[in-house]
Amino acid sequence: MTTTAVRIPRAVPSRDRDVMDEHMRVTPRRGGVPPRPEDAYRVGVMRRIAAARLRYFRLEAMTDDVMLIVSELLTNALLHSGTTEIGLNLTVGDGTLRITVTDGMPGSATPKQVTDNAESGRGLVLVEALVEKSGGDWGTSDSGAETWCSLPVPAEIRS
Repeated sequence: MTTTAVRIPRAVPSRDRDVMDEHMRVTPRRGGVPPRPEDAYRVGVMRRIAAARLRYFRLEAMTDDVMLIVSELLTNALLHSGTTEIGLNLTVGDGTLRITVTDGMPGSATPKQVTDNAESGRGLVLVEALVEKSGGDWGTSDSGAETWCSLPVPAEIRS
């Protein structure tokens, strides 16, 4: 018996298109209580979906940086927004990959200075460093309800 591998065609990343548009429901967090384990688990699920979508769109060379950014932005929204739903959108267009995390809650995501012995608080500093290293940009919407990053798609991927 002969088996034949089925090759699934993959999308070309050079056109404007959504790579991923997913939402996760979470329990609002109040008063410094840690997120529920199920909600923290959902961040990992969203990361795995994003990694799979990057592979499908031939953007796997960007996976390490994108996974760290996605993890930090989703975790930041989970910890600080008090929302019931967080969205993650990845879009390719004009030679960039745009990552957008939406929580629907006003506020501004800004990196803070942390001491060497601080146990948390470095997430946005890491995001800022990765974005700067790649020649990208990041910020928050005017209302603060979404945080976004734009990373250049490497030329070898675009061709």
